[in-house]
Amino acid sequence: MGSLDGKVAIITGASRGIGEAAARVFADAGAKVCLLARGRDQIAEIAGEIGEYALAIPCDVSRYWEVEAAVNACIETFGRLDILINNAGVIEPVARLAESDPDAWSHVIDINLKGVYYGFRAAMPVMERQGSGTILTISSGAAHNALEGWSHYCTSKAGAAMLTMAGHKEGAEKGLRVMGLSPGTVATQMQHEIKASGVNPVSQLDWEAHIPADWPAKALLWMCSEDADEFLGQEISLRDETIRARLGLSK
Repeated sequence: MGSLDGKVAIITGASRGIGEAAARVFADAGAKVCLLARGRDQIAEIAGEIGEYALAIPCDVSRYWEVEAAVNACIETFGRLDILINNAGVIEPVARLAESDPDAWSHVIDINLKGVYYGFRAAMPVMERQGSGTILTISSGAAHNALEGWSHYCTSKAGAAMLTMAGHKEGAEKGLRVMGLSPGTVATQMQHEIKASGVNPVSQLDWEAHIPADWPAKALLWMCSEDADEFLGQEISLRDETIRARLGLSK
């Protein structure tokens, strides 16, 4: 018996990185998983590998009607929604404020911040009617510390962290569990993009400094359990060695 047997999860940004790893980890734990991403072919391939209890739903999280339609498709297919992982996020184009493109800057906000809001907005009514549900948002150290060239990313992640706190304040009495996860630097495509930018100290990190994508995925799985209830409404940092030890993660 898996720890998530009978549960249904939606994971945004599931075509690669943390989202793909989470889809596989959650499926291994017994959950039925809905993979959301703009990469139609990628999520279809991953869902096919996971099996009959995985559903690929092409979705651009910067468009509310697509997020709402994805939640409806999940419920029509699997009958309920127990977990939402707000993972989808982008960082490009990295640019200093005075040189940034306004449309590109705004589009990062559309995905990283408004996309998280859209997830909350579409999922919370469903979970409130059920009287239960878990919403987890991927945060970042950038939510709390400004970095050169990352004004769009830092701003969006700071806003998403506030949405997590607001979601907890409004949802806890209705049975919702809401938390954030700050994973640190993770060995994903985003780190290749950061490296290529050459901007700020994060781009200078060696690849070996980044943790594997399955570490945040395993942390997210644990956050769906009662063992993590002490952190409700808060942000868990995977940089914290006590958290890593608690989850049995080490390099």
